[in-house]
Amino acid sequence: MASIEEKLQSLWSLQSIDSKLDELRSVRGELPMEVSDLEDEIAGLETRLENFHNEISEFEKGITAYKAKISESKTLIKRYNEQLNLVKNNREFDALNKEIEIQGLEIQASEKKIGEYENNIAMKKEVIAEVEAERDGRLVDLDNKKKELEEITAETEKEEGKVMGQRDKAEALIDPKLLTAYNHIRRNVRNGIAVAPVLRGACGGCFARIPPQLQSDIRQRKKIVICEHCGRINVDAQMAGIEESADEDKPKSRRRRRATAE
Repeated sequence: MASIEEKLQSLWSLQSIDSKLDELRSVRGELPMEVSDLEDEIAGLETRLENFHNEISEFEKGITAYKAKISESKTLIKRYNEQLNLVKNNREFDALNKEIEIQGLEIQASEKKIGEYENNIAMKKEVIAEVEAERDGRLVDLDNKKKELEEITAETEKEEGKVMGQRDKAEALIDPKLLTAYNHIRRNVRNGIAVAPVLRGACGGCFARIPPQLQSDIRQRKKIVICEHCGRINVDAQMAGIEESADEDKPKSRRRRRATAE
């Protein structure tokens, strides 16, 4: 079973590798997000276009239906006019004229509806042209962003693959529960630093002061110490390969001597 010191060393090694990966990926900047945003925007524009085309299709179906009604009404009017020549009394004459009038009104109503639908189709087509132009512009932007991202990725891909191989090996040496905790901390901190060295008596992640007793525990490497302020795992500067000045605490010593003298 690995000692606490060995576990801390493994965690620091993994953090160092992850920091290297973060550095490599930071070269891409905001490009991946910009590509994703453009893809989402284009998908939204495509959905709008599809909806507009569906609306036009419904309007066209309505026009076809009203044209059929007009044709039917004209057929009826022709029939009623033929029957007028055969009527035998005023009641039949008035009834046929009433039917002709009704069909005439049906034709007017249908023609009005057709006109409305045709206007709606014309307006939808104007909007479609605008949306298509916007979509085409976004497609050009997306193509340029993708090419730029591919170029940057190609430059770092080989090195990133090598570092990922190192990460897999480092990850395999860590206890699963500890690895889960590490990944959880890393996801929830802004800079991706889950394991932070203690520098000048402060957490290297959030820069909050660490109590002297906890600093001693961290240096002894006999327990895993979590920063009380940010929740990061703390390691001593020596484990992190950082040399601290030997006279860092001298000001404190002078203050203590001054206080004693007083």
